[in-house]
Amino acid sequence: MSSSEHNQASQPAAWQPRIVAFLCNWCSYAGADLAGVGRMKYPPSIRVIRVPCSGRVSPLYILSALQRGADGVLVSGCHPGDCHYLTGNLVARRRFAMMNALLDYVGIEPGRVLFTWVSAAEGQRFADVVGRVTERIRELGPNHKLVRRIQTEDSNAVALAGFQSAREGPNDETNNRDGRGGTKADGCACCASIASAPPA
Repeated sequence: MSSSEHNQASQPAAWQPRIVAFLCNWCSYAGADLAGVGRMKYPPSIRVIRVPCSGRVSPLYILSALQRGADGVLVSGCHPGDCHYLTGNLVARRRFAMMNALLDYVGIEPGRVLFTWVSAAEGQRFADVVGRVTERIRELGPNHKLVRRIQTEDSNAVALAGFQSAREGPNDETNNRDGRGGTKADGCACCASIASAPPA
């Protein structure tokens, strides 16, 4: 082994960003597939999540990806007018604008979450988008803002129990529900409080 090979081997590998890509099943995912089948080169730092439509990508999915250690998020859908569900990509564009305002508010750098259009026939465009996104995230560096550390299973169990109780709503003892969605005969339909008879 020559000295230059030894120096290259001893140097740590360059940091590669972790990017989560939410891709529309009908266009962008097919474009990614075309890029793969066509052996088009793009950085391997992207992890693809196929969704039925870019309009189905909730801002909570994006926040969750950032919390779980993603350095960047890409949302990609059909071009305007080509959506399989007619307006899903337009819904995604509106959500993205709202999401950018929220991320700016919490201090996430502009460009860490990106939105783009890629059709099923644009494999090279997909490869180019991934290259640009990777370079942009590499310039920004690792994401440390929203990353949370999972502490213990106990804290996760407590959080899950709290989430489940919030989904189920108050229990029967506190709201006097009859178990079928209504209130007991002497309860108020609006606030579920028990009506009391006036003093005689």
